[in-house]
Amino acid sequence: MTQNLFILAVSLFLLIKGATLSTKYAALLAKDFRLSKYVIGFIVVAVISILPETFISINSALEEIPAFGLGTLFGSNVTDLTLVFAVIIALSGRNIKVESFILKNNIIYPFLFLIPIILGFDGYYSRLEGISLIIAGLIFYYFAFKNNPTDANSEHETHRLKNSLSLLFGMAILLLGAHFTVISAVALAKNLGVNPILIGMLIVGVGTTMPELLFSLQAVKKRNDSMAIGDILGTVLADATIVVGIIALINPFVFPQKIIYSTAVIMLIAAFILSYFMRTGKTISKKESVILFIFWLAFVITEYLSNK
Repeated sequence: MTQNLFILAVSLFLLIKGATLSTKYAALLAKDFRLSKYVIGFIVVAVISILPETFISINSALEEIPAFGLGTLFGSNVTDLTLVFAVIIALSGRNIKVESFILKNNIIYPFLFLIPIILGFDGYYSRLEGISLIIAGLIFYYFAFKNNPTDANSEHETHRLKNSLSLLFGMAILLLGAHFTVISAVALAKNLGVNPILIGMLIVGVGTTMPELLFSLQAVKKRNDSMAIGDILGTVLADATIVVGIIALINPFVFPQKIIYSTAVIMLIAAFILSYFMRTGKTISKKESVILFIFWLAFVITEYLSNK
């Protein structure tokens, strides 16, 4: 068990390190092309931020344990929507400002999480449902990009080749970490006598949120609140639609329905709570961050009791 725990810790470190490098150089590349800060966060950095969950989910599908990947995706989403915002506000020591155009672009955002829930009520994702999820996610990303033009005032020295190579290096580390994370996490679950899905939701799921936490925290400290919010919202949306769709496309799978009835529903509720907080005063306050943290604790207790 000690060996599996050590391998899992090293694997998560590789995931976090690879994702941190990838998000950093993806953002620099985006600035080279003069994209707006919100687009950089919501699309460019978010796409890189989902790589840990994506690689883990694909590996779990290939290892014929897709429910582990699904649990990791939904678990990390709940953590992003609650704990990550709470930690960012606590460490930055101030409220997070929500600009009007973000609220305008994300009117239907919480409702999008109904799609994977409705399609997954029967405990099965088919290839057709996978394609539907991918299309739904891409459509939302398209309109997010369309409604946020390039930043003509952006000044940044271009190093596209260097940034591209660094991005590829970070992604390679991510892929290596994801492979060993699945293997070691499942082995650790067997040693502890617990459901592997629980390990995915509460340990691996939290670990995979580190890239967006670190990136968003740096953005907030530089007063780039839009970039931080965009990264987290974009990551969560991609996980719930595009990544789940990719898994189903690779290998249609059956999974325990309680993942939908508990984890996915909690994810939906968290999305609506966060959306409500964003619209009250156009900020996410310290008081609201405490509520988000308490909600995350309730999620952890619920998942532990239902999966132990």
